[in-house]
Amino acid sequence: MLARKSLRLRVFLFFVLLALASLSLIAGGLWLGFSRASAPRDPAGFVLAGAVAGFAVLGLVTWIWRLFDENLARPMQALAAQMRVLAHAEDTRLPDPESARYLGDLAPAAQAIAARLAETRGDLARAIERETTRLAEEKARLEALLADVSAGILLCSADHMVVFYNSVARDLLQAGNAPRLDQPVTACLREGPLRHAHDRLCRPGATQQETQFLAATPDGRAMFTVTMRLVGQGAARAGGYALTLRDVTAEIGLHAEREALLSEMIEDMRRKAANLDTLSRLRRAGADPLEQAFQQETRDLAQAVDTFGQRYNEIAQNHWPRSEIAARDLMDSLRARLRGDGLAFGTDHQRLFVLCDGFMMVTLLARLAGQVVAQGHGASVAVALGPGATPDEALVTLSWQGRPVALGALEDWLAAPLDPAQPELTGRRVLAHHGTDVWPEDGARGDARLCLPLPRVEETGAQGLRGAVYDFALFDKSRAAPLADRRLNELTYVVFDTETTGLLPSQGDEIVQIAALRVVGGRLLEAERLEMLVDPGRSIPAASTRVHGITQAMVAGAPGIAEAGRQLHDFARGAVLVAHNAPFDMAFFHKHADAIGRRFDNPVLDTVLLSAVLFGLTEEHRLDALCARLGVILPEEQRHTAMGDALATGRVFVKMLGILSAQGFDSFGQVHDEMKKQMRLYRR
Repeated sequence: MLARKSLRLRVFLFFVLLALASLSLIAGGLWLGFSRASAPRDPAGFVLAGAVAGFAVLGLVTWIWRLFDENLARPMQALAAQMRVLAHAEDTRLPDPESARYLGDLAPAAQAIAARLAETRGDLARAIERETTRLAEEKARLEALLADVSAGILLCSADHMVVFYNSVARDLLQAGNAPRLDQPVTACLREGPLRHAHDRLCRPGATQQETQFLAATPDGRAMFTVTMRLVGQGAARAGGYALTLRDVTAEIGLHAEREALLSEMIEDMRRKAANLDTLSRLRRAGADPLEQAFQQETRDLAQAVDTFGQRYNEIAQNHWPRSEIAARDLMDSLRARLRGDGLAFGTDHQRLFVLCDGFMMVTLLARLAGQVVAQGHGASVAVALGPGATPDEALVTLSWQGRPVALGALEDWLAAPLDPAQPELTGRRVLAHHGTDVWPEDGARGDARLCLPLPRVEETGAQGLRGAVYDFALFDKSRAAPLADRRLNELTYVVFDTETTGLLPSQGDEIVQIAALRVVGGRLLEAERLEMLVDPGRSIPAASTRVHGITQAMVAGAPGIAEAGRQLHDFARGAVLVAHNAPFDMAFFHKHADAIGRRFDNPVLDTVLLSAVLFGLTEEHRLDALCARLGVILPEEQRHTAMGDALATGRVFVKMLGILSAQGFDSFGQVHDEMKKQMRLYRR
């Protein structure tokens, strides 16, 4: 029982016991003396002597306890906390011997152990690095291959939980359908076809190793051909499986549209042909009005065929393979092409993304720049890519000092083949397949340019987070045990933070930003994140803007708390919520539970209270203090943003998990019960 109590509390109880024992001995001695007195008279003298002795003993014991607590117990507890951090958080700072000067050789001994531990860690790290270099390189190659292979890949456990996915799968499944470790794959793909294919492969006597089926996302916005293949051998073979995804949304839509167009064309041409057949028979009768009708029907038929041809070209434009390309990457490719052609040029771009066939667009732009120089319009060309006239448009400009290009000459350039090996591939055809055009302009200062607009796409939050995400330990993870009995590293956590208009949700303050990250298998997954601005439905005070930098203009058009709350609820499905000062953040979501339509009944851990469990109530528990104590470094510009604070909280929490385990807190129930005992921290 006492083993779970803190050192300071046990010391305090020892001195309480010592004081009670001393008082008992004094009282017993006085009673014995009074009872043995030869002529006992008034006992007041014995009582007074006992009271004085008792108060003197209490004062002495209290004074000694105070000295012991301040100079021994508290430094010992602080030293133990430092040693735990050193053991589990890889902190390189040594314990301060001055803070434990009354502990004799304990502080120098702890410092020596810490120095030796740091040295041993260094030696071990160097040895591991030498022995595992080859394995790390092979692992990196495999991850790169799986991350950037052209198909989306998902690996799932026997109970249909996601164990692995690559960046292509994340991009294909987008937004609310995005895959996440330790969440059901049925959150990404509709359950019916998936389970049917799995049951077909796993039925008794089945010899087939893989199967293909058509599946859609739960919201029905995307369609995929999916190849499912069981992984493992023997009994394990009937468990996990791999999914390979190929997006056929556009193909199916185009196929349906093409079929409808062909059906309409055939029906219309059949009707026109029937009319022509009838009129031709009547024409042989020599009726002149019928000759005119015959000619009119002929013209109608020609117009119908021309219309169908235009519609077919529009469909072909949508079928042309295009991808999202960063302006930086497009300009880098163009610079290499122009340099290879020996042209004098300059390039400039802004941070944006365009939708195009990168190779063909670079080929076309290089051809236009080459023609400008070759035809004597200018000695060099400057190429720029920036925002266009609308938010959905980016504009490529080729500018030079010299005479402008005539429209007829530009059409001749576009009519010429871009590649002699493909005479049908002209500049005009590339423009048509991209649904755009190019035109000349004459500048006001003697300069001229060509303008070419391209579709612009928004940069997604996953940009820069390339690579495969996986945890193969999830294959063997058991989810049958009650939550209270499950080990801490077996649980999935969602660490989140909010920025608000103020500190009083009960008095009208609202959320303006939400950010969340997932922790799976004791590892913070920065690729699995949720970050969004929220329209608070009220003004943002200037004092709050100075803290988090979010203005009224930034939240204009952002989703309200109802939509934002639903997205966070979906993101945290089946996970334990973690926040720093969790009651504050949770109050906003509980307040709007009816509008959100979801109840945030997830288990919750609070890093403030966990800090009190690990380091005691008397220590500092602010997030900055925890980061400093546990060696978490975060750039200052990221602080006081929802994602920055969520990232700091997540890194702190992951380090806390190791320290909790070392202190004997193995199950979630133990940690949760111990955390609730520290709630008095909020009442101080």
